[in-house]
Amino acid sequence: MTTGALRPAADVRVMDGNKAAAWAVLLCRPDLLASYPISPQTPLLEQLYKFRAEGRLDAETVEVEGENSALSAAVGAVAAGGRAFTATSSMGLMFMYDAYLYASGQRVPVVMSVATREQCAPHTVSSGQQDIMMVKEGGWVQLIAESCQEILDSILVAYRLAEDPNVQLPVNVCYDGYYLSHLSEPVGVPTQEAVDRFLAAVGVGKRPVLSTEAPLTFGAFVLGELYAEYRYKHCLAMQRALDLAESLDGEFQAAFGRAWGGSIEAYRTEDAEVLLVGSGSACGTLKVAIDHLRQEGVRAGLARIRMFRPFPRRRLAELMRGRRAVGVLDRSVCFGWNSGHLYVDVRATAADLAARMPLVNFIGGLAGADIRREMLEDAVRTTVARGRGEPGPEVVWLGLE
Repeated sequence: MTTGALRPAADVRVMDGNKAAAWAVLLCRPDLLASYPISPQTPLLEQLYKFRAEGRLDAETVEVEGENSALSAAVGAVAAGGRAFTATSSMGLMFMYDAYLYASGQRVPVVMSVATREQCAPHTVSSGQQDIMMVKEGGWVQLIAESCQEILDSILVAYRLAEDPNVQLPVNVCYDGYYLSHLSEPVGVPTQEAVDRFLAAVGVGKRPVLSTEAPLTFGAFVLGELYAEYRYKHCLAMQRALDLAESLDGEFQAAFGRAWGGSIEAYRTEDAEVLLVGSGSACGTLKVAIDHLRQEGVRAGLARIRMFRPFPRRRLAELMRGRRAVGVLDRSVCFGWNSGHLYVDVRATAADLAARMPLVNFIGGLAGADIRREMLEDAVRTTVARGRGEPGPEVVWLGLE
């Protein structure tokens, strides 16, 4: 994993991913914190309550009876013009799904982190990305972090994206449960002044809010063309979020002394014959595997998906263009396609290319299973072999085959 160059003014602390998320939320000055504990995100909420007890977090807190109420409280606070935060994982994300759809359909710019976790059944409390993939079509912007530093940075970006007047959509900041949520790394914590400057552009933005002085209808019952107009404008807003994410890098660099990087991180892709595509913390190990194979003359590169929704189709297509083959690493299962979720999107993106190329899907890391460097080196070699015309299965289950 990489944390990037830290600006000298940053306060460098060693912390885990949950604590990095808590520091980011503190710096973003929320008006309301809605909480319901579920592993592995519970320490994040505990840290925020500690900040509040110390007098550092000036926010109302709502301790609810379940996840659905947690998100509903956050949605209500934002609809009334405030800034809110909540967090969840796994089955908690499923339990709040109706509120999840309401937040996006009504264009409520709430920010929620998800420490990703597998779902039942069979029952497990282990790392995986199945939970966020189950809600990928829920109309939220989804950012997926690779490191603890990127968790903090992504939450800053999330508020900037969500509250932009041309976006006005909820944002998930997703990070691998137990791997990143409980892994400690050096994290550069920016100053409050720097964060205030970065968020100033949306701090004065106007949006429809619940008010007795100017009554509005939220959650109106609509039919036909008006419903279609809602969906049409929602789609446009998603694409504006993608454009904004791509354009924020210079501003983020100026504010914090490190790059944001936009929707995709391109790693050693300039001369790569084969391209690997992945997301999350496993990409740190994949980079190590690529570096090791480069010493053997294997020209491989990585496209790490940082923004999963909206999907960065055009940028990924450019990175795929001209490669001999593409391999995709998934930590979730798309049952309807007998593959991983990311692979389905990559395969759809390949249709934008004039020339066809071999694609192979690698599924691993389910329920916290190891994704070792040697496994990923084999995945790269398999991708190279497909580029040379060697036959093989479309989907390879790491650790099972």
